Amino acid sequence: MVLATITGVGDEKGGVKYFDGINEDITERKRLERELGEKREQLEAQNEELQATEEELRVSNDELQAANEELHREVAERKRTEEELEQTLAALKQSNTELQNFAYVSSHDLQEPLRMVSSFTQLLAKRYRGKLDKDADEFISYAVEGANRMQRLINDLLEYSRVTTRGRPFVPTDTGVIFEQAMANLRLAIEESGAAVTCDPLPPVMADDMQLVQLFQNLVGNAVKFSGREPPRVHVSARQEGEGWVFSVRDNGIGIEPQYFDRVFVIFQRLHSREDYPGTGAGLAVCKNIVERHGGRIWVESESGKGSTFYFTIPLTRG
Repeated sequence: MVLATITGVGDEKGGVKYFDGINEDITERKRLERELGEKREQLEAQNEELQATEEELRVSNDELQAANEELHREVAERKRTEEELEQTLAALKQSNTELQNFAYVSSHDLQEPLRMVSSFTQLLAKRYRGKLDKDADEFISYAVEGANRMQRLINDLLEYSRVTTRGRPFVPTDTGVIFEQAMANLRLAIEESGAAVTCDPLPPVMADDMQLVQLFQNLVGNAVKFSGREPPRVHVSARQEGEGWVFSVRDNGIGIEPQYFDRVFVIFQRLHSREDYPGTGAGLAVCKNIVERHGGRIWVESESGKGSTFYFTIPLTRG
């Protein structure tokens, strides 16, 4: 690229005498100007990007600061919640201990006056049966039955409270031997019902051996009692899962509807009348108390009319 510059040279009369021209190659200058313009545009674009990045960083910093403040609030709230939970658990534990002691003392202290009532009502029934009118005999019979039922309730309440108030130390325990002891206690009920009770090999655990006897006795006893038309079939097994053992007691009995799965473990909660199935409704509550004392949990899977399987866990080491 060439830049031409023409200059006129005048004469004495003020006219143009001639023209003087200069040609200049400006290719390099134009190239430099273009490059300079491109650089300027790049710098302006970079400056805009930098400003945008700076704004994003500012926004991110504000968001990070807000998130950090929220995290501090959540941590503080969680700490308060944990402290409140610990206080609640401590209060519940204390309340449960007091309740267990109250149940034990109450049921124990009620034994003697109840025995007196029961003895005298039975004496009345024996001495005056047929000597009074028909209504009197019926009323005395009601009193005797009521006293006997109260005696059973108190005995079961005492048994329930003793799980925690009179528990023995945990020792290495062969659950296979424990199962055999429980079956010996149930021998008469098993023979009368024609039940078949089978068992897989059972593992050793750390436990209160007497309470495990009671646990197996209650679960298998219920399976025998709550049978359908077919002779009871009960199978006991165990498998290791994680840090503990899962025991199961499976039967072919009348089953339980799902809405009652929790209720059956509440003391004195019955699903059937005493005429259909005798008892106070304390057996499974005692089982739950025993299992929880050992650091485990107990639950049931069942369908009405299709049998039930009761599961309970015992940790490899004491819970």
